[in-house]
Amino acid sequence: MNRPQFKVYPGKPLPFGATLLEQGVQFSVFSRHATSVVLQLFARSEDKDPLFEVELDPGINKTGDVWHIFIEGVKEGQLYGYRADGPYNPLKGMRFNKYKLLLDPHARAVTGNFNWNLSDARGYDVRSPKGDLSFCTVDSAGGAPKCIVWDDSFEWNGDRPLRIPMRDTIIYETHVRGFTCHPSSQVAHPGTFQGIVEKIPYLKELGVTAIELLPIQEFDEREIVRKDPLSERQLMNYWGYSTLSFFAPKGRYSSSGTMGEQVQEFKKMVKELHEAGIEVILDVVFNHTAEGDETGPTLCFRGLDNTIYYLLDKGGRGYKNYSGCGNTLNCNHPLVRGFILDCLLYWVLEMHVDGFRFDLASILGRDQEGNMLENPPLIERIAEHAVLRHTKIIAEAWDLGGAYQVGSFPGKRWSEWNGHFRDEVRRFWRGDPGMVSHLATRLAGSSDLYQRSGRTPCHSINFVTGHDGFTLHDLVSYATKHNEANGEGDQDGTDENFSCNYGVEGETDDRKINDLRTCQIKNFLATLMLAQGVPMILGGDEFSRTQQGNNNAYCQNNEISWYDWNFIKRHHEIFRFTKEIIAFRKRHPCLRREQFFTGEDTDHNGIPDISWYGTTRGAPDWSAENKALACLIDGSCKEIGTEQDDNDLYLMFNASEEPLTFFLPTLASGKRWWRVMDTSLPSPQDMVPDGKEILIKSSKYVVAPYSTVVLISK
Repeated sequence: MNRPQFKVYPGKPLPFGATLLEQGVQFSVFSRHATSVVLQLFARSEDKDPLFEVELDPGINKTGDVWHIFIEGVKEGQLYGYRADGPYNPLKGMRFNKYKLLLDPHARAVTGNFNWNLSDARGYDVRSPKGDLSFCTVDSAGGAPKCIVWDDSFEWNGDRPLRIPMRDTIIYETHVRGFTCHPSSQVAHPGTFQGIVEKIPYLKELGVTAIELLPIQEFDEREIVRKDPLSERQLMNYWGYSTLSFFAPKGRYSSSGTMGEQVQEFKKMVKELHEAGIEVILDVVFNHTAEGDETGPTLCFRGLDNTIYYLLDKGGRGYKNYSGCGNTLNCNHPLVRGFILDCLLYWVLEMHVDGFRFDLASILGRDQEGNMLENPPLIERIAEHAVLRHTKIIAEAWDLGGAYQVGSFPGKRWSEWNGHFRDEVRRFWRGDPGMVSHLATRLAGSSDLYQRSGRTPCHSINFVTGHDGFTLHDLVSYATKHNEANGEGDQDGTDENFSCNYGVEGETDDRKINDLRTCQIKNFLATLMLAQGVPMILGGDEFSRTQQGNNNAYCQNNEISWYDWNFIKRHHEIFRFTKEIIAFRKRHPCLRREQFFTGEDTDHNGIPDISWYGTTRGAPDWSAENKALACLIDGSCKEIGTEQDDNDLYLMFNASEEPLTFFLPTLASGKRWWRVMDTSLPSPQDMVPDGKEILIKSSKYVVAPYSTVVLISK
């Protein structure tokens, strides 16, 4: 093979990464403690030997802690990687190893064969029976991922982030592959960014305003070595919560090519979604990396500067593990903080995403010893950054080190996944005692969590189901988890799901049980859409998708996780109900308040902004035995902050096993109550469209067991 002879120049320290210029490429990478850095260029992704390499001279090619070089003649599509040498002393956290090819932390794309042999990148000698930390001289280049030089240019045609207000946001959480991978999706490019583009008409029909994607930053699907003990098929890292390269969209999610084309296809998806009025929110994992613990592979950060990037334990020999995945990023080290901000800015400025959901976000608030900070600089910087100011930021406000900050996550701009909403709504509809007051609090926007800190109902991301746990169908079909296919002896996944099977575990032909399950699914969807806050739907719940009782399907890249689109016909009643309840929420601004209720008649129209009722004419029954609740929401424009009045709404919830009679509040002269929803009724009477409401001629209404009823005044 003829090896090219490129001309090299000192280059510049900024920007980080590989920057394509007219005459060549500028390379820049950070390493404080390396004594030597070598840049290698490769012809093919599987090559072990480089076609060109250059050792950077610290006297010429280093400014501060940044190593840099400009290579004339290098073009788009060039593959590259680094080798860093320096002290190898695990007892002090130093793990430099020149035999390991390293990714550029700022790489925009990673090679597309994805059959990486990462065992050769491990930090210990795999031949050692103890798996100790002896120095490993196995060269990893042949099986290691390689970076791709890629041009960020793209014709956006004026596209900008949509900036839909949080009060008007309805989130649809989904997985890029699972959304369209099943043959029933009938898309031309299943399991890809383009597949999502093909389903945009469906998302518009459903009515959601934002799509939240499980991790799309490059990860290794093959890192799981177990097999499904039931089918013997190989398990995979399906969810992707094990990031390998934070700037690089996943190549396997691209239909147009995997050698950089994934960048363009992702941008095309964002642009098309924006044209349809749908925002893009990314689930990002800045709490740990794919390198795992001390027995994991050396792929990037560990080999460039282990003591900077990670929280170390045992004097440096091990890793603090607040993520449950082997390591924890040193998020509040100034340099790591800068890296995370650079990454967020890239996805907003270059990729045009509208927001982020931060996995295990409490880790972002830990100091360099792992302690919780009172005013975490990274969390504050993200919230107050001038460029990110209007970007949606959502925290999963806990971690696996014991932190649980729902309602107390630092910073007034952060929204939070509201785990209290999930658990208490599930428990109410299961019929648990003592849940009526909790339901009232969640319906009213969770003021107990957010009002004291000056936040609003819009800081609560309400959800009943998410990727981590049961689907809505399984929530009403299984009393316990069934994770045997994960190969962990059914020990993984949470044991407390607050679920109920209503007489039969799993699927059944019993019509009575299935009718009750369908009604309960409607109740959950209705409660989610009627509550103050920002609703999030788990993708597929709108047509009763099942994971066969698996509540931790992180490793199931198969029919367990894929959306079977045949279910739209099979469960059309639920699909239609979901569309109608979303449309109802959009029509009624009194369900999307930006301020908490006061319980007072502040606009002097004779109706408090919210009033609570029970099954008698007096005050509601807040006792533990009661399982029913009603509320009247004032539709006055002064209360809801709009230019026109909304309808008054009367919501009734009955989680008991008996029908209950509710007395209806008296309305102003000339107005009557009209029924919009009764989840006990068959479709289409269960949820009628705008203008088709049913007049209520009585002063009371009988609510069937396990049912929700909504009336509007007009």
